[in-house]
Amino acid sequence: MHVLVVEDEAGLAAELMHFLKQEHYKCDWACNGEDASERIAVNRYDFILLDLGLPDYDGLDLLQEARETDYEPAVIILTARGELEDRVKGLGLGADDYLAKPFSLLELQARMQAVSRRKFNVKSSVHEFHGFELDSTARTVSYNGQNISLTKKEFDLLHYMLLHKNRIMTRLQLTEHIWGNILEDDYDSNYIDVHIKNLRKKLSAHAPTDWIETVRGVGYRLTL
Repeated sequence: MHVLVVEDEAGLAAELMHFLKQEHYKCDWACNGEDASERIAVNRYDFILLDLGLPDYDGLDLLQEARETDYEPAVIILTARGELEDRVKGLGLGADDYLAKPFSLLELQARMQAVSRRKFNVKSSVHEFHGFELDSTARTVSYNGQNISLTKKEFDLLHYMLLHKNRIMTRLQLTEHIWGNILEDDYDSNYIDVHIKNLRKKLSAHAPTDWIETVRGVGYRLTL
């Protein structure tokens, strides 16, 4: 999952980023509303963790901007504001959840997992497809009980396509998910083709992988 942390407190932002990266999330940080607005417009985030009390922006305005994008990121509001009006307005504008500071990182993780289950209609961390089994918690892939060794990027790519099953994913979308902020990182879109090729090779050693479709000139689709 690709996460944007919008938080002007550098210490808290660093703590969040460290925790989320340990949990295998890809993270970007925006310390103010202007930076966040630019990142939201350019990148496709799965999650936005949004502080309302930004120095240059009303966080609720930023939430509205996020909701006007075409990729529908999940948004969890993180704020010291405790007023009922703020909570109601934020949820009314489309926030998926609301967590008041101070909060437990484990609670944040649980809230993110709950939002992901609702967003992708996932009832378990174990996904079964075409005879394969992917466990997103244990980060394992197997076929008939036999473990398949994947690199971190290969696993993340397979998991992401599985969450977006039956949808065409462009190379740009997949690149952003694997490498994060394309404005900052040096990347080559051909890397996606290489990773897909390696993924198919490892999986096809156990069973056919024609369900990973190449959409010519666009990207890939995982069909179930």
